[in-house]
Amino acid sequence: MYLRRIIEKEVLAMSKDYPVVTITGPRQSGKTTLAKHLFNKLPYHSFENPDTRLLAETDPRAFLNQFDKGAVLDEIQHVPQLLSYLQQIVDEHRNERLFILTGSNQFSLLDNISQSLAGRTAILKLLPLSFTEIPDIKKLSTDEIMYRGFYPAIHAYHLNPTKTYRNYYETYLERDMRQLIHVRELSLFQKFIRICAGRIGNLFNASAIADETGVSVKTIQSWVSILEASYVIKRLQPYHENINKRLIKSPKLYFYDVGLAVYLLGIEDPIQLERDPLRGAIFENMMIMELIKRRFNQGLDPNLYFYRDSHHFEIDAIQKKGNELIPYEIKSAQTFHPGFLKGLNRFKKLFRERVTDMYLIYDGEMQSIIQDVHLLNFRSL
Repeated sequence: MYLRRIIEKEVLAMSKDYPVVTITGPRQSGKTTLAKHLFNKLPYHSFENPDTRLLAETDPRAFLNQFDKGAVLDEIQHVPQLLSYLQQIVDEHRNERLFILTGSNQFSLLDNISQSLAGRTAILKLLPLSFTEIPDIKKLSTDEIMYRGFYPAIHAYHLNPTKTYRNYYETYLERDMRQLIHVRELSLFQKFIRICAGRIGNLFNASAIADETGVSVKTIQSWVSILEASYVIKRLQPYHENINKRLIKSPKLYFYDVGLAVYLLGIEDPIQLERDPLRGAIFENMMIMELIKRRFNQGLDPNLYFYRDSHHFEIDAIQKKGNELIPYEIKSAQTFHPGFLKGLNRFKKLFRERVTDMYLIYDGEMQSIIQDVHLLNFRSL
């Protein structure tokens, strides 16, 4: 079952302007399915296949020259040397051949692309499903949505989320980490990533996590960087402005998919999630990622931050558009309370004319504009 993706329009538009379109994102987020669906007339090759990889490595020119109209080349990060030869091909046949590249590790992939295909490729990021891409989302409770997470296979084939994320974790995440950093003590890494799941929405403190995990701060920083490059963990940066307040400089920790975080927390059904003390943080994580997906699906940078000063005054999310700042407060409550608006109004006083729209996202049914704040049910985002 193919689930239509919002980003399709942007991918097709970029394929008309660039000879190469690169789609990156987490493993199993739907990159291959999207590329094969949109460009089904182009030959498809995956470099996860060792035979295909060997052919491309042995004679890259011959491998690329067989595609007189282009091709879909999946998991291109496995053969980075191919990108230099691809540069020659697209320069010689810019309007004749179209290549669609996919990759699931943005650090190694984008680093090689920036060297070989600068100015020749559009780069788009496909994350797991957004709300509007999930079939029958209105029939699911909030806890069911968070428990299932947003990976397409779970929704397309009605898979058991706990078993699916267990397989995902062991098949992809642990394997990729072993290849990237040669984790000798896998049990320490397993402990580390579960600690991260328990700190969703908190400030990232490498020293505290290192103490709790039993490894060095340098190791924690390395693991987090690689998990971020692999679209597992997201560090949301604080917003800084020249105002007379001391601001927090540490980022906040989130997961690209809440379903994986729920699995790592040992939650095995929606009822457990409903009672879990981290439910509010998981809900916040879900909404932060929805704001990021919305921008990525338009081919834009998220420009998303949070705000917090030394007095612990905090706004969950700030979207920057030019000089404009759009603050979002996120509450998992189903009942609106006027106290939810205090932070937003205080933020508007700090930044005055730069704040035009303000949003309170929550789990309640009432939707309105109260004190210049747009009150939205999270499904309406």
